[in-house]
Amino acid sequence: MNDFIVSARKYRPATFQQVVGQGAITSTLQNAIKNQQVAQAFLFTGPRGVGKTTCARIMAKTINCENLTKDIEPCDQCESCTSFNNNASFNIHELDAASNNSVDDIRNLVDQVRIPPQVGNYKVYIIDEVHMLSQAAFNAFLKTLEEPPAYAKFILATTEKHKILPTILSRCQIFDFRRISVEDIADYLEYVAENEHVEAEEEALHIIAQKADGSLRDALSTFDQIVSYSGDTLSYKNVIENLNILDYEYYFKVTDSILNKDVSNLLLVFNEIIENGFDGQHFITGLSEHLRNLLVIKDPKTIELLLASTSLKDKYQEQAALCDPQFLLSSLKNCNDYDLSYKTSNNKKLHIEIALMQLSQLVGIPAGNTSIKRKEEITGEEKPSYQKKAEPKETKPVKPIVSKTAKKTVVKDNGRKIKNISIKGSLEALRKKQDPEEISAEPEIKNEFDQAKLTEVWREFIEGYQSRSPSFANAIAKYDPVVRKDFQIEYKVDNILIARDLLNVTALLEFLKTELKNNQITLNAVLPEKSDKKTAYTDRERYEEMAKKYPDLVKLKDQLNLELEL
Repeated sequence: MNDFIVSARKYRPATFQQVVGQGAITSTLQNAIKNQQVAQAFLFTGPRGVGKTTCARIMAKTINCENLTKDIEPCDQCESCTSFNNNASFNIHELDAASNNSVDDIRNLVDQVRIPPQVGNYKVYIIDEVHMLSQAAFNAFLKTLEEPPAYAKFILATTEKHKILPTILSRCQIFDFRRISVEDIADYLEYVAENEHVEAEEEALHIIAQKADGSLRDALSTFDQIVSYSGDTLSYKNVIENLNILDYEYYFKVTDSILNKDVSNLLLVFNEIIENGFDGQHFITGLSEHLRNLLVIKDPKTIELLLASTSLKDKYQEQAALCDPQFLLSSLKNCNDYDLSYKTSNNKKLHIEIALMQLSQLVGIPAGNTSIKRKEEITGEEKPSYQKKAEPKETKPVKPIVSKTAKKTVVKDNGRKIKNISIKGSLEALRKKQDPEEISAEPEIKNEFDQAKLTEVWREFIEGYQSRSPSFANAIAKYDPVVRKDFQIEYKVDNILIARDLLNVTALLEFLKTELKNNQITLNAVLPEKSDKKTAYTDRERYEEMAKKYPDLVKLKDQLNLELEL
């Protein structure tokens, strides 16, 4: 029979001191035991593999120990500790809520709580993955959790605190376990390697620690896996081969080629990476991490954010000295953009190659000028149809008919001759008003004109402007303009918003200046007096006005015996 025990179980902490990376929580629990202030219920929450269930077991073992040490640790010699170590304790009960989540399971637990301990001080109930309990099971557990017997203690453990009822949370002391740091995991792996007589490189242990993502259990499982692969020697090369991790040396080579603008070598190194079986997106995310490390190591305050061995940190510092912070920031943004668009690319290798070529173009660009060409500008590819802006359809221009007798352009519309007024002139006039320094002063033209001429030209504008802006044309057609002193033209509008319609008013002004041959004309809009305002006629008023012009209309009304509504 094989007696092999996985490292995660073999090196499971048996005392608070052995717990890795949770010093604040273990100190709090020890002080509570020392001061005899142990709560009735605890909730241990946090990511997987960080010591929640381990601390729960140590807590249960410690509060039942008959001979605590000075450091508030179990003695491992009394009857309670011995029975716990042999998995034969009657005072400590573990329940897996993932498979025992019904109401009946909780009711059986509640029935057991009523029986006091025969040996020891407390009966401890450890419920793992407590968030898996059903709603009914939680409700059945509430009363017992709130008012348990003095000898009963509950320790709940979960990775998903948000799924637990607030009424349960309010009855527990909550301890949030944090992810274990890379340094702590690497140090513990070194301790395990020494005990297992395995020669391990520092960088190899750091890679395993980073891959574990804060979980010591995952790190120990990975350690066993690689030891099975490589034997008694744990090298960096064996680790990256087994975990399919891209060697960091490639990222240093790529960065050197980028800094030297050596596009040929850059593409060759990337091709080698692809031929070794690595995915393009895996490479671009790893390059982003490498550039991020170069950025954080440039500032002494952020060096601690770099998760790497001492020798690797020295290498990062050497390369970071050659990189400008602005280049690193721009490169990070570029890599992130190409990472996001990787899945939508048809030619994924070319996609990453373009990203690398653009990174080499960023070297030496001054701050504030980091614009680079788009992918389609380099490859000549067109944007997909859904990314193109809709272009206005071509419309055939109306061919103007030039009158031989007058040098005015007119357009035939249903047999009528109407001046074709363009808005281009008004836009040009607006531009000149906004940029007075860019144009030279034009000569003054002051040709005299009378009221009749003004009215004629005014009507011409209204007739020609109907197709351009009917609302504006109708608004200024209600009243005749008046010539005032110094070529000022006063016109009435019912609404001041009409006078503030800058584009149309400018078009009117430019038309008057051209037709009246006077560039000193100004417009002044005024609101009409109440007596001047033209109000809409009622039906009776309209009838009376028409009857004055056509007397026979009254006779027709009487003959037909018609009545007018008020």
